[in-house]
Amino acid sequence: MGKGVTLKENRDFLRLYRKGKNFVGSSLVTYVLKNRSNEKRYGITTSKKIGKAVQRSRARRVIRASFYDLYSDIIPGYDIVFVARGKTPYVKSTLVKKEMLSHLKKANVLRTEKL
Repeated sequence: MGKGVTLKENRDFLRLYRKGKNFVGSSLVTYVLKNRSNEKRYGITTSKKIGKAVQRSRARRVIRASFYDLYSDIIPGYDIVFVARGKTPYVKSTLVKKEMLSHLKKANVLRTEKL
């Protein structure tokens, strides 16, 4: 099982920030936009406002782990960017996962039926 394609180009992130639908939570901001391919593409952003390298790495790790848990339920054909907030490195991963699930449900990118 692949874990999706990561977004690396600045232009992809900027396109999502401009045109994507955003969902804001206390520890996570999610941007979602339909793409032209049939792939699940994702990116994670952590700015220096989050803290030093250790805190930024923890925030990315927590977000990535939550995304991988929900990966199989996401419909292909969407670009998703997760932006860490100041609280992200200090909260439990279950809270981040719960928030991410809520954002993805609101964006209608989760499969509703179980196989």
